[in-house]
Amino acid sequence: MNQELVGVWSDRWLNKALDDHYLFAQERSARFNLAPQIQPASIDLTLGSKAYRLQCSFLPETTTVSERLRQFAMEEVDLRDGAILERNRPYLVPLRERVALPEFVRAKANPKSSTGRVDVFTRVITDKGHQFDEIRSGYAGPLFLEIVSRSFTIKVQEGLALNQLRLISGTDVRLSDEEVRQLHVKEGLLYTLGGRYEPVTVADGLFLSLRVDSDKGRTCGYRAKKNSQLLDLTLHSAHDSADFWEPVFAKDNQLILEPEEFYLLISREGVHIPPSHAAEMTAYDPSSGELRTHYAGFFDPGFGHAQTGGGHGSKAVLEVRAHDVPFVIEDGQRVCKLVFDRMLEAPEVLYGPDMGSHYQHQESLLSKHFVRGGTVQEALPFPRLARTK
Repeated sequence: MNQELVGVWSDRWLNKALDDHYLFAQERSARFNLAPQIQPASIDLTLGSKAYRLQCSFLPETTTVSERLRQFAMEEVDLRDGAILERNRPYLVPLRERVALPEFVRAKANPKSSTGRVDVFTRVITDKGHQFDEIRSGYAGPLFLEIVSRSFTIKVQEGLALNQLRLISGTDVRLSDEEVRQLHVKEGLLYTLGGRYEPVTVADGLFLSLRVDSDKGRTCGYRAKKNSQLLDLTLHSAHDSADFWEPVFAKDNQLILEPEEFYLLISREGVHIPPSHAAEMTAYDPSSGELRTHYAGFFDPGFGHAQTGGGHGSKAVLEVRAHDVPFVIEDGQRVCKLVFDRMLEAPEVLYGPDMGSHYQHQESLLSKHFVRGGTVQEALPFPRLARTK
């Protein structure tokens, strides 16, 4: 494999990674097939058969995760038939996947969109790792997922995918501000109802703003209820949103966020990610105010792409939490930024209906686990990793 290539690995390259055993299942002797977990620019990571209830979160630094678990694990939880995870309690789950990265490949993890939208905070750690969600080049070993559900008591099960992993070659992957401007001119990255958004604002990333208008008294977002029923993450279109969320309304195109409450809000602009690139929301910037603006911030190539049903851009849903004090946001206020990464090549399958995407051209802010006003109990199957012959 060419070590001089620079970019995020697409689906075709991820299949090569499986062939070369850069990625494989922990139960390697069973010859599990990970190919069904491949997305346009990432691979889903799935929960193993057990979880550890932790005294506290940690980073291994100079030790292995197993050594830290002997110090901080309070209880082992069996996930094979499903288990309930308490609110605001950290759990650590050995993932079913393992990596053996070459020296010219590193990896980065993100929560899946559905995970962030239910206020479940996840991050990957590795043996002797000193950063969350960053897997160093040349790392060979197991992967572990820390899970903290902030708003809801949740049910999870072995095989459930809560986060995803990208493989990256090279250091010059991220676009400069000038390159982002040029990409917008060429491809169109932000759109309004009237067409391409102009002018775009770029400063270490492309700014996104919130839609918080009070027109006709319509809902501008949702706030998680403090006391709710059990949220079963293994079910699809199964929960009545009214049991978990309350709508919020703007007044005079403003919304006051209560401290430590979790909100789902939507961008004013439609976002378009060209097939040649992937994008990510940048981490919270303290200079922009006392709020965090996302948990799951990865955008696949093809998000908001016209040829995959995204029209001229799809709205981005933002997971927002104010800290310490009430914080007012206004319609059109810039609260986060998108950064763009080069792909090694465009994926063979773009984000959209062909891959079963739930949020292309999205109309609802809520995750796939909810049905508005209904109680349909449709189980979302999580088949065990397919065994190859």
